[in-house]
Amino acid sequence: MRLPLLLSMLLALASFGASAATPPAIEGTVDRILIEKAARRMTLYTGDRRVRTYVISLGGGGLAAKARRGDRRTPEGDYRITGRNPNSRFHLSLRIGYPTPAQVAAARAKGIDPGGDIMIHGLPNGRGALAALYQGRDWTDGCIAVTDPEIEEVWKLVRDGARVRITP
Repeated sequence: MRLPLLLSMLLALASFGASAATPPAIEGTVDRILIEKAARRMTLYTGDRRVRTYVISLGGGGLAAKARRGDRRTPEGDYRITGRNPNSRFHLSLRIGYPTPAQVAAARAKGIDPGGDIMIHGLPNGRGALAALYQGRDWTDGCIAVTDPEIEEVWKLVRDGARVRITP
């Protein structure tokens, strides 16, 4: 009677360890990014499989959705990764396709400029050693920021054209 109990416990522990382990990531396979503003969390996915999760910093203008240029808010909605800048003033950057044509039209109807240049990036160049001072603080002008080692990993994993969803 003890052997079946022991085997079932071992199987339970083995399956727990397997599900808790982070699966290996393959360069260029991430096709979806979920950014949850209130949780300050960014999760990368390949299909439906979670690949990595990061703590993020956002725009310093509060949690409301971006409304106009200069408000320092992070936008909300569905976008794509539309470009990369290896020579950014921040350590690497991936461009998010904000604003969408619908957001441009809505802003024009209100007579305002929706802004642009929303990126996922690292820390300001030369400040990587100060990551602890930035992490957990919303300091960007509306972008999503991670540490320099994290943006290097994101840069490698995320494919061009990946979907990006930014939620409140």
